[in-house]
Amino acid sequence: MANPSLVEQSGPFLAFLDEWMSNLPVKTMRQTLPKPEHCALLSVDLTAGFCDAGPLSGPRVRALAAPAAAFMQAAWQHGVTAQVLLQDTHSPDAPEFASWPPHCVRGTAEAETVGEIKTLPFFDRLEVIEKDSISSNLNTALPAWLADRPAMDTFVVIGDCTDLCVYQLAMFLRLDADARGLRRRVIVPAALVDTYDFPVDAAQAAGAMPHPGDLFHAAALYHLALNGVEVVKRIDINL
Repeated sequence: MANPSLVEQSGPFLAFLDEWMSNLPVKTMRQTLPKPEHCALLSVDLTAGFCDAGPLSGPRVRALAAPAAAFMQAAWQHGVTAQVLLQDTHSPDAPEFASWPPHCVRGTAEAETVGEIKTLPFFDRLEVIEKDSISSNLNTALPAWLADRPAMDTFVVIGDCTDLCVYQLAMFLRLDADARGLRRRVIVPAALVDTYDFPVDAAQAAGAMPHPGDLFHAAALYHLALNGVEVVKRIDINL
């Protein structure tokens, strides 16, 4: 008897994954962040180049901008004033452009923080950390920022893309803590992260690789949870 195909094998898990996503818990700000002075909020790549213009911009990430800004405002009012914007700020000849179209080049409009965040009343007090790759911690100022704040033990990660920069950042925070024996919570609210969608037919017509947004979003969140990251449906800012 022939072995079942990948499609056949994956059916039960995909049904489980769909149910798992539907049953993610909803938490309140007080429940999730009881000690805001020990919490940091890290936003990844909510920039014009992923929201408004450029080859990697799209509606799914654009839809994150307003709720992300509202959450940042609520978190600030709750006492979470350690907020960091980790943002692609690429050199013109970035090696990453061999894999992705040139985007968010330093000095261009694409590298600017998205407007909803720029209009926050405390925007000038946010820390901006530039990155030249999908990684937020390799050859960036993030490790030094963390080292300067040893009391920080809770991190909320929002932004894009779930299976790329968000995943890399959340896994770094989790694995860095595990490797150094630190008690650290890493939280990802599913409603404040997303990834892009490139259907099979459109990708094949363009000679590119497909990217099923809903599947990769859910699978990345599940894999984060598998590795000890707290994945929630959302953190309610009204309670």
